[in-house]
Amino acid sequence: MTSGKLFAAGSLAAAILFTLCMQNVAWNIQAVKAPRAIEPGSATKAPSDAIVLFDGKNLDEWVGRKGAASWTVKDEIMTVAPGQGDMYTKRKFGDIQLHMEWRTPAATKRKGESKGNSGIKFHSAYEIQVLDNYKNQSNPKGQAGSVYKQHVPLVNACRPPGEWQTYDIVFRSPYFDKDGKRVKMGTFTVFHNGILVQDKVNILGRTNSNRPVAPDYKQPFFLQDHGSLVSYRNIWVRELKRAPLD
Repeated sequence: MTSGKLFAAGSLAAAILFTLCMQNVAWNIQAVKAPRAIEPGSATKAPSDAIVLFDGKNLDEWVGRKGAASWTVKDEIMTVAPGQGDMYTKRKFGDIQLHMEWRTPAATKRKGESKGNSGIKFHSAYEIQVLDNYKNQSNPKGQAGSVYKQHVPLVNACRPPGEWQTYDIVFRSPYFDKDGKRVKMGTFTVFHNGILVQDKVNILGRTNSNRPVAPDYKQPFFLQDHGSLVSYRNIWVRELKRAPLD
């Protein structure tokens, strides 16, 4: 083949390759959908796509274990009313991003796990611990930021009692088959005061029990009445698309 023919063949191949590349680029542009835009909110304002569960005004989104919600609301703060029982969300949730602020009491004579104790139980079964663990490294699987009795937090990020703290939690619900058998574990990712303390860890089962968990994808979660005057504020949830069953 002469050099002229080689040049012509090379040019044709280059043109075909360029056309295919441009078609591929156009296809990718068309196939990739832009994310929806939201207002991200601020430290005191929930994102625009969030469900606000407590903004300091009332307990309309909550119900007590014994009936009507009965925790104390004062100065835009919700505080455990010892002996009145846990507080359940009226709504049911599957995969979510949960944000909340919490505070353990500054003045208490209690010690150990009775000192500023509460918790969040997702699907009424899987607990992230709330506890005063400032400068307290006892019971690693039971301290603040732990998946209770399952996973030790990566670090102790507690502030002193009486100061407000934050949790940002991503909960991925487990999968169950039609017979109620778990076929995929759920997971927790937890940021405590902005610090990663649980990194997509598997949820091994119900906290402190071998009792079966209801297989429903969407269920309430609750805040624990553990006899301590723990306070909460600025609670909101973003519902997430369910993680795929691999």
